[in-house]
Amino acid sequence: MLQISDELASYVTELFPEEKTENRIKRLIENEMRRRLARYQLTIRNLESKYQMNFESFKTGKMVEKKGYSFEVENDFCDWEMALDGVETMSRKLNN
Repeated sequence: MLQISDELASYVTELFPEEKTENRIKRLIENEMRRRLARYQLTIRNLESKYQMNFESFKTGKMVEKKGYSFEVENDFCDWEMALDGVETMSRKLNN
């Protein structure tokens, strides 16, 4: 059983006053997962727009190599890959 302080319990109650106690924490977690999902999706959209292609084309087109292994491009590659994994993970967890 999870125990939280009275202070945290009051914050969660303020956010979801209509919910039963056991559902408040669940809703808080689900909302955070949705927020993360939206952030990952935004990252993907921004990178697709920046490079005018999807990740698979970016990867198979060896864009990191073509762009001279610049820090920015390598960082975008990692962010893009992480965002795709994040979308998959958050979607799976939200659908369970």
